[in-house]
Amino acid sequence: MATKLLKIFGIAGVVAGLGISSPALASELDKVVFGTNWYAQAEHGGFYQAVAAGIYEEHGLDVEIKMGGPQVNGTQLLVSGRYDLLMGYPIGNINAVAKGLPVVTVAAAMQGDPQAIIAHPNIKSIEEIKEKELPVYVAAFAHSTFWPWLKSEYGFTDEVVHAYTFSVAPFLNNERIVQQGYLSSEPFAMRKGGVEPSVFLLSDYGYPPYATTIETTHGLVEENPDLVRRFVQASMEGWKSYLENPGPGNRLIQEANPEMTDEQIAYGIEKMKEYELVTGGDAATLGIGVMTDERWQKIYDFMVEAELAPDDMDLSKAYTLEFLPDEPVLP
Repeated sequence: MATKLLKIFGIAGVVAGLGISSPALASELDKVVFGTNWYAQAEHGGFYQAVAAGIYEEHGLDVEIKMGGPQVNGTQLLVSGRYDLLMGYPIGNINAVAKGLPVVTVAAAMQGDPQAIIAHPNIKSIEEIKEKELPVYVAAFAHSTFWPWLKSEYGFTDEVVHAYTFSVAPFLNNERIVQQGYLSSEPFAMRKGGVEPSVFLLSDYGYPPYATTIETTHGLVEENPDLVRRFVQASMEGWKSYLENPGPGNRLIQEANPEMTDEQIAYGIEKMKEYELVTGGDAATLGIGVMTDERWQKIYDFMVEAELAPDDMDLSKAYTLEFLPDEPVLP
């Protein structure tokens, strides 16, 4: 009998260590479906960590993370009720609200967007890219996000634009090419290809959007504000935990996305820390996940100036500061 009990409690300990509820406990938790914006990666680590370390459970939540991808329309799934909360982006959120969709942003895990412009090592500034009229490879979505900002701030023109096909091969084969990239993705591939690139993180130069935001619907905010508040609190605690000891979250990331290598994840974490994407800016003193009215106004003003958003919409419908942690989760 003692051996049987030991086995039972041993298994329970393993389950608890993985942040997975037993059926009995799960029935007492509020079920939440959270959709990410891409395949599982280090940039999603805080959310996976909150599952793996049992942080969501501590806040009474049974969270299922649904991985995004190129064929996944997260906003559609959120509005239709398939997701309860969604990993979003302010520009997309403002656009959705302008179209009348009932979505709202409640927190921002990253104070800066990991989007970068990447050049060969002989290029030392964004101004040099413009002056030399180097070809810049950007994806279609760039024309409704950061490319209008680069045109406004640095005088780039559409004549230098080439279509980016999410391969670094052209870059590696031509020293004149400049391209967009995610801080922890394309530079990593370039280094593996033998080039140590010059990386210009746009948020360091004033590009205003937050990243890895948490969106939900006005319906959930009105019907169950306590659930939203607990999800935000637990998620930010997950981010703090992940940056301190990412092992549990990494295991779930690789389970969801087996192509994610240890080396790639380590590089992603290194860059998030180096550029203080989660812990820098206002988060350093006001806590991880923080947003401000001033920053949202700056994002909206840029969008209006770039003709990406109407100048007469009610910005207050796009976000709320109501659900930020009462006790800030300081880095």
